[in-house]
Amino acid sequence: MAGPNRIIQDLRRARVLVVHPRDEDGDVLVSHLRRLGCEVRAIWPLPASLPPDIDTLFLHIEDTSVEHAVQISEAQQPAIIAILTYESPTALQAIIDLDAHGVISKPLRPLGILTQFALARYRHSYEKRLVGKVQKLEETLKRRRLVEKAVAALRAMNGLDEDTAYKLLRDQATAKRVPMAQVAESIVAAHDTMRSFGLSLPGSTAQKTTET
Repeated sequence: MAGPNRIIQDLRRARVLVVHPRDEDGDVLVSHLRRLGCEVRAIWPLPASLPPDIDTLFLHIEDTSVEHAVQISEAQQPAIIAILTYESPTALQAIIDLDAHGVISKPLRPLGILTQFALARYRHSYEKRLVGKVQKLEETLKRRRLVEKAVAALRAMNGLDEDTAYKLLRDQATAKRVPMAQVAESIVAAHDTMRSFGLSLPGSTAQKTTET
């Protein structure tokens, strides 16, 4: 669990873009963020693309194309704090479409900005960790399915039982000092190539002869 000092340090490392009209509310927000010690840039209206180095976006959603905001934030996926004046159905839908990590209401006051800033960055970081874990799980399952397919191919081509085919695959990977999935990919590709050329598989031929 992050301690208070670590939270403040994280906020101070943030690279923030404030997209808000240049008025009193915008000045309050930018001034407060700068007092925290983080790097802040302010712009209005929403630009054609986000600066490549920003990781947090404070976005005034009124008079802003939410569709465009979603589009330009997809690549960088910054933490997004939506700024709204009224809790209208349109504003609520915009918050959902943006998948905002935090929300602050106008008129803006220093009280509350820090809380939403910290929560938004925590949520953003947590979501990134979850996405990373899911991707690793998907890669693990993909490699496992590839190994299973290679084992099945070895059995079909050589008439091996499952344990022997798996051991052969594992030994080849160990001898070549490469992951099992890499050897499995080569075996599956060779097996699929033979089938695409209409070539009979050695194991299948042997099996037919035995059955005869």
